[in-house]
Amino acid sequence: MTLYIVPTPIGNLEDITLRALRVLKSVKLIAAEDTRTTRFLLKHFEIDTPLTSYHEHNKLTKLDAIFAALADGDVALVSDAGTPGINDPGYELIREAVARGVKIEPLPGASAAITALVASGLPTDGFIYLGFLPKKDKARADFLAPFVDEPRTLILYESPNRLVEALAALAEALGDRPACVAREITKLHEEFQRGLLSVIAAHYRAQPPRGEIVIIVGGAPPRVIETWDEDRVRAALEVRRAAGEPLKVAAKAVAAESGWDRRSVYALGLDN
Repeated sequence: MTLYIVPTPIGNLEDITLRALRVLKSVKLIAAEDTRTTRFLLKHFEIDTPLTSYHEHNKLTKLDAIFAALADGDVALVSDAGTPGINDPGYELIREAVARGVKIEPLPGASAAITALVASGLPTDGFIYLGFLPKKDKARADFLAPFVDEPRTLILYESPNRLVEALAALAEALGDRPACVAREITKLHEEFQRGLLSVIAAHYRAQPPRGEIVIIVGGAPPRVIETWDEDRVRAALEVRRAAGEPLKVAAKAVAAESGWDRRSVYALGLDN
């Protein structure tokens, strides 16, 4: 039997795929993050497949029931919107299915993160999805610290009531970088605000946002390293050597600071 991972529209119902409709009609059971949302979708497309809830608060107690259904036939996993397993409890069900040797068949489809990224105008050749930022200031700062020098584009989700605070925290931690806030993607009031983090924050401070939010942040610009002259390199090397560092370690550290090639710094150390 097969567990199908079925993306659903993130707003516009026309974004459902023909394959997704076929699967939702043919499976024995649909495990849904919110049965009310999914029931609306099924009613629109005249699908009467049985539903069961599978969400953050019952994800552990529902596992046995879902796998019992899988023993009898195919099951489809859906989330409120978009691709299951991204910031929802679908991940645990998929992981357990893998552990139990259940066949998993993922369907391609809607994803707010990717849709926002390609519309942002920011680089798409490399990116990192970070999910939701922590709510507390220190936890948020600690969370962002490893990404200060990250050159790839960052993707985050955020709630509308914390958007301005999140944009300010991103600017403080990473610098006032180019960014894009995508709001209500594929829906009637779809909006893309592009500009520096501080400018976008000012916009939404004046016009409080509503709806689903994706934040896209440009990666760190390349660092311009000043190339030291030879006397400065020798002096830095001597300081490290006097402190007891092996030449190999000292040469690597000085090379990173000076813009020199490590082998050239090492060769200077051999001359001393």
